[in-house]
Amino acid sequence: MKLEQILTGAGLVSPLPGALGDADIQGLAYDSRKITSGHLFFAFAGAKADGARFANAAIAKGAVAVVSDRPDPGGIGGPWLQVAHGRRALAIAARNFYSRPDERLALTGVTGTNGKTTSTSLIDAMLRSSGKTTALIGTIEYQLAGRVLPAVNTTPESLDLFAMFHDLEQAGGTHVTLEASSHALDLGRIYAMQFHTAAFTNFTRDHLDYHHTMDAYFAAKQLLFRPQSAPPPRFAVVNADDEGGRRLELAPETDVIWYGIDKPPPARRDRWLRAVDIQSSFGGLRFDVQDGERRFTIESALVGNINVYNILLACGAGLSLGLREYEIQKGLRVLTRIPGRFERVEEGQPFMVVVDYAHTDDALRNVIAAARGMKPKRVITLFGCGGDRDRTKRPLMGMAAAELSDFVVLTSDNPRSEDPLAIMNDAMVGLQRFETPHLAEPDREKAIRTAIQKAEPGDVVILAGKGHETYQILKDGPIPFDDREVARRALNSFGYPKRRGPNGK
Repeated sequence: MKLEQILTGAGLVSPLPGALGDADIQGLAYDSRKITSGHLFFAFAGAKADGARFANAAIAKGAVAVVSDRPDPGGIGGPWLQVAHGRRALAIAARNFYSRPDERLALTGVTGTNGKTTSTSLIDAMLRSSGKTTALIGTIEYQLAGRVLPAVNTTPESLDLFAMFHDLEQAGGTHVTLEASSHALDLGRIYAMQFHTAAFTNFTRDHLDYHHTMDAYFAAKQLLFRPQSAPPPRFAVVNADDEGGRRLELAPETDVIWYGIDKPPPARRDRWLRAVDIQSSFGGLRFDVQDGERRFTIESALVGNINVYNILLACGAGLSLGLREYEIQKGLRVLTRIPGRFERVEEGQPFMVVVDYAHTDDALRNVIAAARGMKPKRVITLFGCGGDRDRTKRPLMGMAAAELSDFVVLTSDNPRSEDPLAIMNDAMVGLQRFETPHLAEPDREKAIRTAIQKAEPGDVVILAGKGHETYQILKDGPIPFDDREVARRALNSFGYPKRRGPNGK
């Protein structure tokens, strides 16, 4: 494809010089290590490195030109093309290069503070159960037409997304479901993409180390529903019980499907999916979805009230995509677990051990409430707070754990460059506002062992924070660590599964 075609609409500050517009471009890259002859290199500042530092290396490897949102610094061995916004230019160029696959695929984006991974997994399960070839892009991994790829970011860079869309089309795929993180929305990683359906889970405190204010955080979420660079989504699926959902500005041309349990939609004429007759147990959920005059039954192995909301969101998205009731029901039955989301660790013990990704005060409240909904004898909660992240949520997490649990174990969770004890002290401020029995143990493996050792028949032990992660990030870098495996080892050391004697007793 010609350079001029690729950069159409990309916000060039000056016209392309000479005959450069006729240059054939073989590929795009924002990582100089991936440059080969005929590529176009996009140089913008990233979280860890400034791409402009590698411009000469890209040219030396055969890049046709460098595209950047900064003026030509001089001394570059090839053409330097300035654009108004680097990441937006990359998104538009990638969309042009791959011939706008988002116009042919049905894209569903899910945003919100909590529940994105579960909701997107449920939607994808429904689509696959109906025979669709799909892509699922999110925090745990990327799934592309049956292939599994490692997840670098919750939402990849726009170039990587468009490349995956292209590959999905080549494999005969039709539907993409992705987690739209606030970082990705703010940075322009999904800039210029056309979404068929945009969905909203909830809005609570998180990521203030990046956004600084709740208003800025919300404004990033808003971009999925009123994009700056593409038509608004055909459908919006929004939580009517969440104040953040009710605050959203929705385009008049967007069809809205509200979902929830308690509050009717703000506009009574809008569609409302309501969960009724909810039955929650250790074995899962059963409830009816009331959709206007019709009603259908949902059964899922997922547990807890928060998953009622995630399932309702997925039902709304499925209906917006034309799925029938039985296809929705089948997809929900097929998906029995989601890694690190209220994931059970079963070794034959007479109490429940679950691992969950909850790492905000609201998520912690939700996961403890899910456990409470199963009427356990006691809830034992283990949690920690991440280092080099928003410090203000630490005492709030301590309060959430202490207020709702019967026993709390405070430990470390990815302390990064901070002192684990200092982080724990911040959380302890909130924890000590209640008289809940607790202990502090900075060694996470010892803490998990202690939490499990405290459990009695009928209890629920929640290991919160890390979820699907298989590492612990310390000052000197990551080390292997998986809460599920650590819990399994602890259970085995306590004699689970119970060993049988020679006579089977």
